[in-house]
Amino acid sequence: MTEQFTFGGEIVWRPSTEQTQNANLTAFMRVHGIQSFDELMRKSTGDVEWFTDAVLKYLDIQFYEPYTKAVDLSGGIQFPKWCVDGAMNIAHNCVDKYQLSVISEQLSVVWEGEDGMTGSLTYRELHKEVNKAANALRSLGLGKGDAIGLFMPMTPGIVIALLAIAKIGGIILPLFSGYGAGAIVSRLVDANAKALFAADGAYRRGKAVEMKSIADEAVEQIPSLKHMIVLRRTGQEVKMKEGRDHWWHELIDAQSDVAETERTSAEDPLMIIYTSGTTGRPKGAVHTHCGFPVKAAQDMAFGTDVHGMSSPSLGVSLPKPVEGRPSTVAQDESRPDVIYWMTDMGWMMGPWQVFGALLLGATIFIYDGAPDFPAPNRLWELVEKHKINQMGVSPTLIRSLIPQGDEHFKKHDLSSLKCFASTGEPWNPDPWMWLFEKVGGGRIPIINYSGGTEISGGIVMGNPLLPLKPCAFSAACPGMDADVVDENGASIRNAVGELVVKAPWIGMTRGFWNDNQRYLETYWSRWENIWVHGDFAAIDNDGLWYILGRSDDTIKIAGKRLGPAEVESILVRHESIVEAAAIGVPHEVKGSELVLFAVTRPGASLTDELRQELNKMVVAEMGRPLAPKAILFVSDLPKTRNAKVMRRVIRSAYLGLELGDTSSLVNPGAVDEIRKAR
Repeated sequence: MTEQFTFGGEIVWRPSTEQTQNANLTAFMRVHGIQSFDELMRKSTGDVEWFTDAVLKYLDIQFYEPYTKAVDLSGGIQFPKWCVDGAMNIAHNCVDKYQLSVISEQLSVVWEGEDGMTGSLTYRELHKEVNKAANALRSLGLGKGDAIGLFMPMTPGIVIALLAIAKIGGIILPLFSGYGAGAIVSRLVDANAKALFAADGAYRRGKAVEMKSIADEAVEQIPSLKHMIVLRRTGQEVKMKEGRDHWWHELIDAQSDVAETERTSAEDPLMIIYTSGTTGRPKGAVHTHCGFPVKAAQDMAFGTDVHGMSSPSLGVSLPKPVEGRPSTVAQDESRPDVIYWMTDMGWMMGPWQVFGALLLGATIFIYDGAPDFPAPNRLWELVEKHKINQMGVSPTLIRSLIPQGDEHFKKHDLSSLKCFASTGEPWNPDPWMWLFEKVGGGRIPIINYSGGTEISGGIVMGNPLLPLKPCAFSAACPGMDADVVDENGASIRNAVGELVVKAPWIGMTRGFWNDNQRYLETYWSRWENIWVHGDFAAIDNDGLWYILGRSDDTIKIAGKRLGPAEVESILVRHESIVEAAAIGVPHEVKGSELVLFAVTRPGASLTDELRQELNKMVVAEMGRPLAPKAILFVSDLPKTRNAKVMRRVIRSAYLGLELGDTSSLVNPGAVDEIRKAR
């Protein structure tokens, strides 16, 4: 059943005429003679091929061999073919194509570390460094189709490595820098990874944290992996295995800065991003050269309105691939926007920021460290120092900053900011209004953004043309035929239902790595030809959207999605544990935190020592950021007749909420035990 949704917000922000007229979205609509956003939505969702072709041209996505058809749906909506017969490499579009234009002298990457170190690369310098890294990979025998992991802190090196893998036609495997060895192994083994980029360590709250030792433990369990390239970040003493391990500064810095870019098919795999679900092993969402990066750049251009030197309004005409002729460049001194999204490369927003910003000719800002260290003003200091224009934050971060006081942001000039942005979890009204009214002075919109790894970006998003209410999304993203439906699949308004998508889009995952049946079951099995995303959502009478959390059991901790089965499998490896269940419970700062229930073997001692052992196992495997709040021992878990563990019931019982329908439970007594366990 759907539940009635109560709307408490009024419109608090409307775009100015200047914001609307100068928006990328307006420029795109003008090119195609479109008069309103509603008309754009009708045209973009009603004619997928037209919209895809229009976006590819608007973003100046260049091809070695042109596509004969933007999309072919003959194989069904679940498995479209995009940019049919096209040949292109996204690395060419991110760096190579700028080298004969003034964009080459603009900043591509600006970086600051927690320890105060800073650095930057122009597009020309980035091009040379990517070429060196590509040559290094090729010198190790790596090439097209080889999967290569990224387990590094957020430094320029990780941007270089990501692009170098793409340049040689390899497959990028981004990994969260806080993972334990077990989480790394499961992902790299699944993808048959051949190499790993790693680092000696990273800085967190003034301390050097080890990463190489975790990588070593993982690599020993990955038979296919033959090489590890190690970036020296902290200077910690680490062990280097002869023949396998290579220092970045010795291997890469010695290479030539000239390298050929692999000619890949537009639909060749570019990247596998692993995302946890509610059951089974992590899912490897497959993305291609003409997929994920294009959707990222589209959303960045149309939603957060990032302007770069390759924006059509700046008059820069770029050389086409292979031809190599000098470009005709207008003498425009406009500074490209600087975009900073507080993320890790292991979450989709890391690659999203890199690909999106570079395709637009903008500047990426990355920060390696805690955003409130050594003081709560660090984030605002970064904005002032680096003149950041678009800044992506999480509700968790803002909730953590509010108790620190308003004086921290008041110390700094934040006038460079054009918008805040947010993704990863739903907002609460009070922190949203604090950011909007106090930090932004009511002038800076908060562009909410929600979609996912399998989407390559957003299903719904704010934009510079439409008004905002607190916590709301202005509309579906152009090209996303999204809706909210009831249990029968019928469209509903002013009520909570399932978020669905009814037409394909270029960023959609090309399936799960080696498991397309699981992909079909996850997204396409409920209603025919309808993508069911797994979020509860609502649309109000003014057409604004609200995302209200997961409709499945997936847990989000500080915006990071965690599948309960992945944690449960760690506990049951202990000889004393028979079964386990993981739930997320509310936390005022992180949004959710992890609580685990463990069923022990007969005769096992239910001691604090056992609880500590289990806690250490989870931390070692998943990383300290995902450490559980509590581990509780119970004799049974609530199950249905087909042995499905009812995590929804467990969570409700633990939190003292109404249980809902429990008629399918075969062991209702287990619910009472969970209530007592709290």
